[in-house]
Amino acid sequence: MPRFAANLTMLFNELPFLDRFDAAAKSGFKAVEFLFPYPYMIKEIKDRLDANGLTLVLHNLPAGNWDGGERGIACLPDRVSEFRDGVGRAIEYGSALGVPQINCLAGKVPAGVSDATVRDTFVGNLRYAAAELKRSGIKLLMEPINTYDIPGFYLNRTAQALAFIDEVGSDNLFVQYDIYHAQRMEGELIATMSKHLARIAHIQLADNPGRNEPGTGEIHYANVFKALDSIGYTGWIGCEYKPATTTEAGLGWLKNI
Repeated sequence: MPRFAANLTMLFNELPFLDRFDAAAKSGFKAVEFLFPYPYMIKEIKDRLDANGLTLVLHNLPAGNWDGGERGIACLPDRVSEFRDGVGRAIEYGSALGVPQINCLAGKVPAGVSDATVRDTFVGNLRYAAAELKRSGIKLLMEPINTYDIPGFYLNRTAQALAFIDEVGSDNLFVQYDIYHAQRMEGELIATMSKHLARIAHIQLADNPGRNEPGTGEIHYANVFKALDSIGYTGWIGCEYKPATTTEAGLGWLKNI
């Protein structure tokens, strides 16, 4: 049976962030994930996790000016120092909160920079982050994201991510496989997850089109969940979708599994 984690950036977002932990637990979730812990004190988050018996399964490295439209800085050659500082900050939070894995957002391809420079920057940053996180017992993930939702995003296909794993050469770098993004870019969901399961450390979901909850679009999630069981996926599945109405009203899919 799949295990589902509430993505608190997307779910229960009618509530203040720290109140979403309580709401997730009351709705039956045993685990949570979210984009960034950094606006909050470690103790604030830890108290909410502990009070609700929740496991934190994922958060991201600092990703630049998110509100200003940045979607990661790992491929930006003029931000390497900032990226490395962010790795240290992520380890501080991740170690204190017990998170087993942290995701690296590649960012958008910068204008006027050669492909080779962008690639070298990304590879170098991944190599640095993978090594630093490994010392703290935390896995490094990277997530392909579709270029319809984020035009210009550097990492957008599973094969590309796997090639970077090979190039980086670390045993502490894995794919975060988001079913929604993969469906938009390449399809072949079950075949891809089955073939590359050993290098996929975390899975996220949303339906397509609309990025709403399972059952609202074209993805046959009953078959996907059955396949994940059959291939032996034992990790969490992050529910990173936009509720079509409210989070509570859209949880029927979860209760009917």
